[in-house]
Formats: sequence, C-alpha cells, structure tokens
Amino acid sequence: MRMPLPRLASDLIYLAKIARSLRGKTKRQCPCCGQSGYFTAFGSPPRFEARCPSCGALERHRLLMLLDQRHGLFRRDAEILHFAPEPIVRDHLRRISKNYRSADLQPGRADCQENIEALSFPDATFDHIVCIHVLEHVDDARALSELRRVLKPGGSLIAMVPIIEGWERTYEDPSIVRPEGRDLHFGQHDHVRMYGRDFRDRVQRAGFVVEDLTGSGDDAVRYGLLRGETVFVCKPA
Repeated sequence: MRMPLPRLASDLIYLAKIARSLRGKTKRQCPCCGQSGYFTAFGSPPRFEARCPSCGALERHRLLMLLDQRHGLFRRDAEILHFAPEPIVRDHLRRISKNYRSADLQPGRADCQENIEALSFPDATFDHIVCIHVLEHVDDARALSELRRVLKPGGSLIAMVPIIEGWERTYEDPSIVRPEGRDLHFGQHDHVRMYGRDFRDRVQRAGFVVEDLTGSGDDAVRYGLLRGETVFVCKPA
C-alpha cells in the first residue's frame, strides 16, 4: 500500500529538519576543553547538541567538569579510582591526581581489570572513586558495598546514573535478560534497571551520605547540559 503523497511530503520535510539539527543549531561552550561551537547529535535515538566536536565530551562529562571547577569535587593530592574510564574525564583526573587508576571488567580497556562487585583492592585505598553510568549495568548492592569498603574515611564516591526523578521506585525486572528486552525496558541493551529517586536510598543503605549537585537552567543553555541531570557526591556515613 502506497503512502499518501501529502503524508510522504510531510515525512520528508520532517526528515530534512532532523538532518539539519544533527550538527547543532546554537553555539555552546565546553567546560572540558574551553572551546565553543555547535555541538553535534549523539546516540540512538539521537540526543541533539550532545557532543562537543572538539574534545568529544558528552553532557554528563561537561556537567562533571563544570561542578569540579565550581565545587572542587576532587582533591589535587588524591588517590583516585575511575570505573569504565571516559577519555575526557580520564585525562583530567590523571592530570590532577597524586595517583590515578582506571578499572574495567573487560581486559585492555583500563589500567586494571576489576569486577566492581568483587574488588581486589584493600580496604580504605582511595580518596575518590568515579563511577559514571556504571551502576545501572551491575548488581548495585554488591557494587556499592565494595565501593564503600575501598573508600578512605573522608573520601567520596562521585556517581552518575540514568534516573527518572518522577518515579518513586527504581524499575527493574531480573527476568528480562535478552538485549532487545533490556533496550525496550531500560533504555539500553546492557542496562538491568532504570533508577527512580530511590537511588539515594540504595546508596544510603550501603553506608553513604548523599549530596545532589546539578547545573542551573542557564548552565544547561550555555554548556549544552541535560536539564536536571545530577552528580551524586556520596561520602562514608
């Protein structure tokens, strides 16, 4: 059955509009590299004006860098552990820290091959642990317990996760194991949950005190941030 011509024309106009938006419409500033320009789309489905064309930083990386500049999230003489290291964040942390180690479950992707649910490090090893969009992939109760164990007194876990603040409870279903099912239910083929605002309760049960940090509306416009995205600063209780 052929599509009616008016609908076909409407769809083509819509596709052309989408195509024009892929390279950005408004100049933004990147707090990671200091460059300004038109941010490009990233992801599937695409998030418009998400990626800095100069350094590749995404919205979460720019928010983390901006908040570090404003609040000093990381001590400059610190021992830092960074999971699933994103290059732009990795380079910043390696530059400012006393001792930086990256970790990933997959061999060859980081300095150390580590299972976040069963870490090989001794107790109280690190001043800061950085965990950006990792906890939604794993058994977070076991992971948070291990992160608390290897964190020094007075240290901090810097965490970011996909979160729906309008949901009281996290959405998860352990029977959903196929990649296409996880993509449909949790937004990505290798996610095992989508967090609600009870994420804070999960972190607190692991022995942390949680502080929320985010950017303003002006920050979202200037730096191309996701409105309301949060950095959770978690300190041992």
